[in-house]
Amino acid sequence: QVQLVESGGGSVQAGGSQTLSCAGSGDGLSKYVMGWFRQAPGKERERVALMSTTFGRTYYADFVKGRFTISQDNAKNTLYLQMNSLKPEDTAMYYCAACRSSWIICGDFDSRRFTWGQGTQVTVSS
Repeated sequence: QVQLVESGGGSVQAGGSQTLSCAGSGDGLSKYVMGWFRQAPGKERERVALMSTTFGRTYYADFVKGRFTISQDNAKNTLYLQMNSLKPEDTAMYYCAACRSSWIICGDFDSRRFTWGQGTQVTVSS
C-alpha cells in the first residue's frame, strides 16, 4: 500500500505561483492513477487534476486549465502540481491521492478507491 506525503503549501499573493509535491513510499506511483484534489472550508472536496503515466492520460478541472500543471517524476516517486496565476478562490487544503485501477474507474472519483495524503494548505491573498 502506497503512503503519500504532501509538501509545498503556504501563503501566496494573488497572481503568484506555488509548487506542491507529493512523495510516495511503499510502492511506485507509476502503478497508480495519481491526482490532486482540494477542499475549501464549507465545500466538498473537488478534483483538480489527474494523471496516469501507465495510461498516458491527464485531466484538469475547468477552473485550473491553463494555470495548473500536474507532473510526475517516477525516478523520485513524486507527484507535483505547478500552480500559476493563483486566485483567492484557489485557497484550500490540497490533497494528493492514488488510485490503483483503470483510468475510467478512478475518474469516477469514488474517494474509497483512493489512498490519501494528509493534505497541505494553500492560502492565496488578494
